[in-house]
Amino acid sequence: MRHAQAASSAASGRDFDRTLSDQGYAEAELVADKAIDLGYAPDCLISSTAIRCRQTAEIVRRTVRESLEIEFVDALYNSMPEIYATIIAGQSSNASVMLVGHNPSIDQLLEGLIGSAARRLALAGGYPTAGIAVLDYAPDRSQEGSGWILHDFVKP
Repeated sequence: MRHAQAASSAASGRDFDRTLSDQGYAEAELVADKAIDLGYAPDCLISSTAIRCRQTAEIVRRTVRESLEIEFVDALYNSMPEIYATIIAGQSSNASVMLVGHNPSIDQLLEGLIGSAARRLALAGGYPTAGIAVLDYAPDRSQEGSGWILHDFVKP
């Protein structure tokens, strides 16, 4: 999941401290509700430590279930998509994992997992704020050979 829409600046002047805008709060709540209505509920929720990601993850947690723990990972802020992929790979004990992160890394990760053609077809206009890519790992059905298939894309 890409974090919901953030305010254009923070009082501190640091990008890390940007909060969700009013529209961002609404986006996050809407997309979390849609995901739950479609039956998408993660077993594991991992988020960047940036304020806007923390706020987005908290909205998802409240919508999914209050007891869902959020793991905050500093490495997701300003990192390469390979870091995101490494974090996903380390979650083999969880059936369903959700990452809340940043663009362009989250979009590049998606492209790396499902391939350029599938990514362009699914998201011709780019990866929207609060968008959730729902992926299945099915190596026997993957066209790109990575094993990942885009099952659905939920957006506000």
